[in-house]
Amino acid sequence: MDRPARDRIAWRKSSRSNGSSNCVEVADLGIGIGIRDSKAPAEPALVLDLGYGRAFIDAIKAGEHDLS
Repeated sequence: MDRPARDRIAWRKSSRSNGSSNCVEVADLGIGIGIRDSKAPAEPALVLDLGYGRAFIDAIKAGEHDLS
């Protein structure tokens, strides 16, 4: 993806982000879901296809990836 296209992506910060650590942003890329560290926006993002991305987000919401 070229730089101008990347600059137009609408990233949303996780509602669970406290602003000081563990900040995650997500974006609807049309062909998939982008996930990135909000503290390092210039770094590469993880891009998941729509089906896997939805399953991953559903699993997170269900607590399947909690570290506690």
